[in-house]
Amino acid sequence: MDREEAPQKQGRATRRTRIVCISDTHNSTAVKIPKGDVLIHAGDLTNQGSCSELSKAVQWLEKLDFEAKIVIAGNHDITLDKRFYAQLGHKFHNQEPQDLAACESLLTTSPTITYLCNESATIRLRNPAGPMTEFKVYGSPHVPHCGLWAFCYGPDPHPDLKTLPSSSGKEIWDAIPLDTDILVTHTPALAHCDYSPISERHLGCEDLRQALGRVRPRLHVCGHVHQARGAERLRWQLGHEADEAYPASVASTEIWQDPNPDPLSAKMSLIDLTRRGGNRPLDFENTLSSGGAASLDLGAGRRETCVVNCAITATSWPHMGGKKTRKPIVVDLDLPVGE
Repeated sequence: MDREEAPQKQGRATRRTRIVCISDTHNSTAVKIPKGDVLIHAGDLTNQGSCSELSKAVQWLEKLDFEAKIVIAGNHDITLDKRFYAQLGHKFHNQEPQDLAACESLLTTSPTITYLCNESATIRLRNPAGPMTEFKVYGSPHVPHCGLWAFCYGPDPHPDLKTLPSSSGKEIWDAIPLDTDILVTHTPALAHCDYSPISERHLGCEDLRQALGRVRPRLHVCGHVHQARGAERLRWQLGHEADEAYPASVASTEIWQDPNPDPLSAKMSLIDLTRRGGNRPLDFENTLSSGGAASLDLGAGRRETCVVNCAITATSWPHMGGKKTRKPIVVDLDLPVGE
């Protein structure tokens, strides 16, 4: 890819960075992955999170040629939720106990994967052949209760989960730092890339929607609701400066139309949010100081967010008519050049 550097209205210059987004691969390793700078996997690498499933998924991801790979778990990756597996793991894997430490170490010790579980990381791309940009990412695997699965929170109708203490969604999502550039969650936010035609309702999280309006990252990558694959460009109505008490509301929503929806097409499903070619770039000014600390006046620059549900698996169990998959979603984004 050719590189174009663009100055921000304030702060550092930015450079186009290509982010390839996938989620809900559920043991599929035959997915054709386009080239890019950063790969994001938003959870559900497997069907039930066994060591053998995770090992195959990690080996596949490690072979992909990206300078940075960011991975979170999903509700199906059950061995990565130690609390859940300790109490309910006997109901899975033909009652053959899995080595939880070994499962987690596949991701935490990988030399090429940044595994996030309710935590942040600063990603600095240093390859001179790449964009040499940097950004702060926060990742979390949690989802509103959806049956007998891992990483769930909130009121639950499943009797077997009553023994597990449950965090509230607000408690979980209030932990997202204000200076997050890219947010990766398994669940979507309520009413944003979360509608299930099977359930005939929105399945996302209201508390996450509130947090999204508080933080307003450049990019929110999610999955979980297979049939809701797609993207939205949110314009925020900023009535207050950014703080925890006053999340912004959505002023307008643009629904992305996939330019190449055919899963058999070799052409990319691309969202171009850069200045390149006269496009309308994402309205998001750099809010990091020269020391890397977040400005207190985040509300002045965080005017737009792109939300992407990048679920690869298009169908749900029992996959009537056969399991179907879709292409990754590729996002071109102007990110700050590293210092």
